[in-house]
Amino acid sequence: MSAALGIIPARYASTRLPGKPLLDLGGQTMIQRVVAQARLAGLARVVVATDDARILDHVRSFGGEAVLTRADHPSGTDRVWEAFEQLGSPAEISCIVNIQGDEPFIHPAQIQALVALFGQSPPPAIATLIKPVLTEEELFSPHLPKVVTAQRGNALYFSRHPLPYQRQHAAAEWLAHHRYYRHLGLYAYRPDVLRQLTQLPPSPLELAESLEQLRWLEAGFQIQTAVTELDAFGIDTPEDVAQARARLAQ
Repeated sequence: MSAALGIIPARYASTRLPGKPLLDLGGQTMIQRVVAQARLAGLARVVVATDDARILDHVRSFGGEAVLTRADHPSGTDRVWEAFEQLGSPAEISCIVNIQGDEPFIHPAQIQALVALFGQSPPPAIATLIKPVLTEEELFSPHLPKVVTAQRGNALYFSRHPLPYQRQHAAAEWLAHHRYYRHLGLYAYRPDVLRQLTQLPPSPLELAESLEQLRWLEAGFQIQTAVTELDAFGIDTPEDVAQARARLAQ
């Protein structure tokens, strides 16, 4: 496996769940569970990039590695790059994996699937995960971005709307006539590419869909996808917290 560095951006501020990384989930904090899952993927290092001393101290208290980053980063991507620079930009790292800090059930196999792509020659610039859409609720939810890919798996477009539009079928029949994919927010990048991404200004498509990865496509970067059948479970609302605790109680 390529030498990969896992960085977990973890902000303290959250509109709906302030202090989200420190929420207790079955006796461990959310960030503690994310770190534990990421470590199972066999990465060279797993580092939390936070903007808050409380999270920094907590991660270090359970033996994790963490760095304190600026509070004004516009995105997790920028926070990941600053953390990489703080770590001394280790030259042996073939890819940096951006692991969401609010996914305590992330599967190590999903991280490994992305890292494996960087063993190819040439390696991708950017890689991300996609998953088959199984229900109409998923297909039509604007909260679950969809992705259209080329034959070899490069992403052509991401949208909050189902794509393609099937002119010849009623919307209720779309899943029966086409294989749709949704995007899971796990990314890996070559270090030199990540540096370039942080220098790009917001783009028209990104602003229209509120999807940062469209900025990269508009700038001409290719995004390689890997298909996973494993689901993702992010925590954004109090209802998600209750669901996660119930899942752990089982």
